[in-house]
Amino acid sequence: MSFQAYLDNIETKTGKTPEQLIALANGRGYGPDTKAGEIIDWLKADFDLGRGHAMALVHVIKNGAKIGDKHVDSGGTHSDDSDTLRLDGLKNR
Repeated sequence: MSFQAYLDNIETKTGKTPEQLIALANGRGYGPDTKAGEIIDWLKADFDLGRGHAMALVHVIKNGAKIGDKHVDSGGTHSDDSDTLRLDGLKNR
């Protein structure tokens, strides 16, 4: 599953876009210096997200929408189309 597919699945499960979830995280004081475990615990408690999906959000909370180009157009099952993730939601594509 691509990184973007993880974020899309999170939106389908929670009803919130990645941007909305990032805003909620920032409102709780979560950012680049927050330990991943603290964010994962919050996402599990409030949204029932598993570790893999939570880690996708941890990445964008801590690092923003850019991802490494290792899997961009790699042709594999984890291949993403771009090194920039769409955080604005499925309906905006």
